[in-house]
Amino acid sequence: MKRNSAKGGGVSTRASAHRLQGHDPKRCRAQHNRSLTTSWVRHSFPFAVAHMSLTDFIGFLADQFASAFLWPGSLFSLTSLMLALVVATCVIAGRRRGRGRHVKSALLMRMLFPRGLFRSATVMADLLYFAFNIFAFATMFGWAILSYQWLGGAVEHSLVSLFGPVAPSALPDFVKMAIATLTIFIAYEFGYWVDHYLSHSIPALWEIHKVHHAAETLTPLTVWRVHPVEMIKFTNILAISTATAKGVSTFAFGGAISGYMIHGTNALLIVFVHLYLHLQHSSVWIAFPGMLGRIFMSPAHHQIHHSMDPKHFNRNLGSCLSVFDNLFGTLYAPSRTPEKLRFGVEGEGANAHAPSRLFITPVIRSLASLIAGRSVAPVATTPAASIQSP
Repeated sequence: MKRNSAKGGGVSTRASAHRLQGHDPKRCRAQHNRSLTTSWVRHSFPFAVAHMSLTDFIGFLADQFASAFLWPGSLFSLTSLMLALVVATCVIAGRRRGRGRHVKSALLMRMLFPRGLFRSATVMADLLYFAFNIFAFATMFGWAILSYQWLGGAVEHSLVSLFGPVAPSALPDFVKMAIATLTIFIAYEFGYWVDHYLSHSIPALWEIHKVHHAAETLTPLTVWRVHPVEMIKFTNILAISTATAKGVSTFAFGGAISGYMIHGTNALLIVFVHLYLHLQHSSVWIAFPGMLGRIFMSPAHHQIHHSMDPKHFNRNLGSCLSVFDNLFGTLYAPSRTPEKLRFGVEGEGANAHAPSRLFITPVIRSLASLIAGRSVAPVATTPAASIQSP
């Protein structure tokens, strides 16, 4: 489970190769540690780019671009973006027809892509973070990500040590795979909620997370507006929650069982991404009423999460599901009637989207918050921008 980020690897494979070849363990370990250090330096993003040929660099960019837009398991695939555009167009057109208004293609384009949208400072900042997280994050910070496979194995071995091995389940494989898929998806949602709750509750983490909330206009690109420190925290929390679920599932079924995956990503998550998840960062108001809204996180749920209205603060912290918000009292269920929402963060000023304010200032503020020992997270109260849902 991931947010389009990658994990470092290769350590266990090399260590196994040393053991199979009968090398001296102590000497091999020392050589292995030196090789890891050398490898990390040589494969760090600035070093690697500086020593790439033009052909290699173009190939690298093409591979990263393909992994983001073309891979079926990507959370930002062209297919999911196109479906989001189709849904948004149908919703806007349907509402205009319902009000007896004309529906013209030029008008729809202006509503979907307002004039000057991609020249605005807030969207340019989203694009900067998109480029950073696509082309640089995994290469620079992959070493800081916990291994999902290692954690899952550790959980399983711990359970076996405590309770003994379990006989293999007699359930059909497709049933076991379906249960594993749902279990890991729910674990992902729980990890997402915990990470988001911590980001809104701990001052030092809020200073980092505030980068995301500083977006004054919501577009699907806003999902990439995440500081690298938060990406490390987020990915590690998800590794812990999903690996725990994997280990428990493997133990319960009496053997390794993988869920349904699409190019390495949980199939249920891919389904939600293709249904409506991109519209959570948009101005298209789609609310799920009643029980549906207490189970699923509609686009309106998340737009309310970004709202500057005090009654919306620290609400709707889930990703695809609102189950944990409902369970822990952080749910704000939107109605079918669109609310006028305002986005932004108080006191950031005209330079809120400058690179230094996006990457360096949050770390300085976070460290200052830790030194000050504040116990209550600051909450922005002054809106920076507003939209009216179509």
